[in-house]
Amino acid sequence: MKEILEFLKDLEANNSRDWFEQNRHRYEQTRAQFITFTGMMINEIRKFDDELPLLNPKDCVFRIFRDVRFSNDKSPYKTNYGSYMARGGFKAGFAGYYFHISPGECFQSGGVYMPSPEHLHAIREEIYYRPEDYLRIVKDDNFSRMYTDEYFNSLKTAPKGYPKDWEYIELLKPRNYAFGHHIRQEELASPDLLAHLIERFKIISPLNRYLNRAIAEDLNL
Repeated sequence: MKEILEFLKDLEANNSRDWFEQNRHRYEQTRAQFITFTGMMINEIRKFDDELPLLNPKDCVFRIFRDVRFSNDKSPYKTNYGSYMARGGFKAGFAGYYFHISPGECFQSGGVYMPSPEHLHAIREEIYYRPEDYLRIVKDDNFSRMYTDEYFNSLKTAPKGYPKDWEYIELLKPRNYAFGHHIRQEELASPDLLAHLIERFKIISPLNRYLNRAIAEDLNL
């Protein structure tokens, strides 16, 4: 991860096409390293999550090129590497495992982020009819200790169609059902990084299974 971070730091300080082309060999080398590491994560995750297929790691790594058409920030490149490992890949909408590395922030997360309206409705229905199953997962001691970041972007009121006085109504307000764990920079240099990531991904796998069950039922799978 050291070479990857150094490249991303330099890119952050020199985010231009000219600089990128002059350092394309560094990009290709570090991207290849990140793809290899993603493949290692996939192999380890599949040992405890049999719903994750044998993915091509190249298909799990996000592109570094930014879409600047509708952004005030015209920087042409992202300054992070990220990989998302989920059933069906990026566009299928299933809950999965995410690893993110950048100079300012490194983290791993699980769950589903920015689900389609149909998938979000399916998840809320699942929680509404079986809240105890969801609470058993997210209130687990290991889960609540490891996954302290929540990316809910919650509604201020109850979603349409649900009683406002339901005792668990707060569980239905999130627009995302995703949780994260901040990774210290020192851990990136550890030879045990992969083992630590997998240990924490294992803790969040029951949430992915729960959410994917709801999504799969919505898709009649």
